[in-house]
Amino acid sequence: MTGRVASVNVGIVTEAEWAGDASGRSGIDKRPADGPVLVRTDGVAGDFIGERAHHGGPDKAVYAYAQEDAAWWEAELGRTIRPGGFGENLTTYAVDVTGAVIGEQWAVGQAVLQVTMPRTPCTTFAGFWGVPDLIKRFTVRATPGAYLRVLREGAVGAGDPIEIAHRPAHGVTLGEVFQALNLKPQLLPRLLDAEDLPGWIRDKARRRLATVTG
Repeated sequence: MTGRVASVNVGIVTEAEWAGDASGRSGIDKRPADGPVLVRTDGVAGDFIGERAHHGGPDKAVYAYAQEDAAWWEAELGRTIRPGGFGENLTTYAVDVTGAVIGEQWAVGQAVLQVTMPRTPCTTFAGFWGVPDLIKRFTVRATPGAYLRVLREGAVGAGDPIEIAHRPAHGVTLGEVFQALNLKPQLLPRLLDAEDLPGWIRDKARRRLATVTG
């Protein structure tokens, strides 16, 4: 089955005590757009990003989360989670997001996107959902969603197919990176094989490996 965009979501300004921004504002609450949205190298047009020190930028221009993984959380928490409820710009369908290879390129609508790194859960996410232990539970579940670079700008809309245009031979998956950084340090050497992984993550892996072997 061809993967598809189930929804394109754009963040609105939310003011709350749990917001990570120093001003108390967050863009984690994202709502489905009515039509195609321009995806640019610096992010999705109209998307509000509150704490730019940790969100947004070229390596985190777009965040994607799988509809199938969202369904697991709905069952786990016993509540409906609408598209955008994870703070994702793209809600995907029939795409193995966790199994995506770092550096993998997706042709989506008029845009070409590249898988860069997994999402790290934060206190803003826990506050938004009102689930105090969400960081721990999200980490254990290990379906973090994918941050994406924008290699070619263009409009993306609900229903657009998601086609794998290129997949690097190293085979290091998004899930492996998340596991290595959070749950299984024995996987850290794998991260050094993923040349498209942001440099600061590869440097972190080297430091941790030096500590273990030093």
